[in-house]
Amino acid sequence: MSSLFDDPAQEASGVDPGAPLAVRMRPRSLDEVVGQSHLLGPRAPLRRLVEADEPMSLVLYGPPGTGKTTLAHVISLATKRQFVQLSALDAGVKEVRAVIASAKRELTYAGRRTVLFIDEVHRFSKTQQDSLLSAVEDRIVSLIAATTENPFFSVVSPLLSRSLVLALQPLSDDDVRSLLRRALTSDRGLDGAVTLSPEAEEHLVRIAGGDGRKALTALESGAGAALAAGLTEIDLATLETAVAQAAVRYDRQGDQHYDVASALIKSIRGSDVDAALHYLARMVEAGEDPRFIARRLVISASEDIGMADPTALLTAVAAAEAVAFIGMPEGHFPLAQAVVHLATAPKSNAVTVGMGESVADVRAGLAGPVPPGLRDAHYAGAKKLGHGGTYVYPHAHPDGVVPQQYPPDALVGKDYYRPTNRGAEATIGARLAKLRAIVRRGR
Repeated sequence: MSSLFDDPAQEASGVDPGAPLAVRMRPRSLDEVVGQSHLLGPRAPLRRLVEADEPMSLVLYGPPGTGKTTLAHVISLATKRQFVQLSALDAGVKEVRAVIASAKRELTYAGRRTVLFIDEVHRFSKTQQDSLLSAVEDRIVSLIAATTENPFFSVVSPLLSRSLVLALQPLSDDDVRSLLRRALTSDRGLDGAVTLSPEAEEHLVRIAGGDGRKALTALESGAGAALAAGLTEIDLATLETAVAQAAVRYDRQGDQHYDVASALIKSIRGSDVDAALHYLARMVEAGEDPRFIARRLVISASEDIGMADPTALLTAVAAAEAVAFIGMPEGHFPLAQAVVHLATAPKSNAVTVGMGESVADVRAGLAGPVPPGLRDAHYAGAKKLGHGGTYVYPHAHPDGVVPQQYPPDALVGKDYYRPTNRGAEATIGARLAKLRAIVRRGR
């Protein structure tokens, strides 16, 4: 259990010179918070709650480094309440009850409310979370619970019902740049002791991946390395050495960023698994947003593989979900598994071509009325209009397939999907020929 400051001098200045840069640069007001405009805008919910100084209990949900702890501290300062912090890693029911007892005394004798911040609340057991309920219900404490996991799965329902759940988003690249530039010049930060080259700044933005704390920690390491070498500028080479993470040569306009992403997808399409893994590694080591990589893999699974290996899409989607679930750096394992699957799978663009041609025909006006037998016949008066009267129910036939017109007249006999003879599409192609022969019989 700890408070925001350990002594009155620190509380007066708000700065501990020996604290890490990320702690020294922690905002002291809502207006200093970078990002999260959906929560902190002029009429956003969190700002209204803080400025009105209303009793509140919050669950802050978001990735690491998005400002959950920062917001808890800012709320405490803005509302002038006693601030107590617990970590679910080393606190139990005993510690929770001690805080609640102290909060009751503070409220009774000093009229001062208490903000209880619990980090990683998802690690609390159901019993530990239940021990908070009465104090939250009676507003003895204002609970601010932080979690990186979906609270609707990791926080008990009674506690959720007594709290406002707020989702924090990863910081944008511009948000991270603002943090870095503020830290370079602020008297609470580096106070102008060093500058940052444009290339080094871009590298910091990339390796941060939307994590403000990670960006400031890397900046502090780079500054220490530069000053130790007698330099006044943190250049890319110095920064790489300090953070032990080589920069992929992306230029500031992003051309190389898209070149490497393009090379990854083209290597997968070309079935060169080794090249594909190389480009994946370059993107991961550059701090590329893993969600961007996962999206590209999901697209590739349908665009370049399709029904030649229908399981490729399942693997790509599973990799995307796994990355969102476990985060980085371990997330590079499911990404690599997806890349290997996609690169070694049989390839087909038949789905891509078929969809492209069908869209082109629709845009060219090749549509026409839906055949009467296929029109909706579930509303009153539909039969009078002739809807559904000629429809033949396929499941009533032993083979499950019947001769019947499905496309509009203008598209009868049009083949959009033309499977290859590669992978699963070889089997699909043989079956498709039989299906078309039955469905189009007599037309």
